[in-house]
Amino acid sequence: MDLQDLERIAKTALRELGVGNPPLTITPAGQPDRWRVAVGGSDPATLTIRAGSGTTPQFVREQIINQFAAR
Repeated sequence: MDLQDLERIAKTALRELGVGNPPLTITPAGQPDRWRVAVGGSDPATLTIRAGSGTTPQFVREQIINQFAAR
């Protein structure tokens, strides 16, 4: 999974949560297949997700929704 895929999935998941279109910064989290998603805007958050070559978009979406809703 590449950076553009992660950004597209993250934006879609956040829109589903009603967050709108906040600024996103996606960077490697220091471990293989781990990414840090920094969500800006009026309700900022930093999420850490797993996404490697065999990861499905659904799994990435679930991680983002679960972490964002649990904060």
